Amino acid sequence: MRAYPEDMAYEIQKSDEEWRAELSAEQYAVLREQGTERAWTGELLDEERAGLYTCAACGAELFKSGTKFDSNCGWPSFYESIRPESVQLLDDSSHGMQRTEVRCARCGGHLGHVFPDGFGTPTGDRYCMNSLSLNFTPDAG
Repeated sequence: MRAYPEDMAYEIQKSDEEWRAELSAEQYAVLREQGTERAWTGELLDEERAGLYTCAACGAELFKSGTKFDSNCGWPSFYESIRPESVQLLDDSSHGMQRTEVRCARCGGHLGHVFPDGFGTPTGDRYCMNSLSLNFTPDAG
């Protein structure tokens, strides 16, 4: 697993011990060690209610339900973040591939990757996110 660069400044910074105490082992592996949950297993994959997706580590607002779409990739997919500054995009050349990693801009938690293959979406992007990295709050009513 890739380690986080020590020179990255985030609004919320905690020690590994603090993150381990706050996150489940599975969430820690994804959010702090850039892991990936198995395809088709995430709790939020089939979520269809209106609502808001936030970072499971820090609660930052990340995606609106109206931008979620079925990309048939096995992970929740969105075509844009709630605000460009809500996420941080980083080059990722791990596993012999060139990809763009998506992190929470507030705490640096690994969310997933973004790909330019969201055909038929307004942006053409597919933010392929781990359910373990997200919390969902349905709209009231």
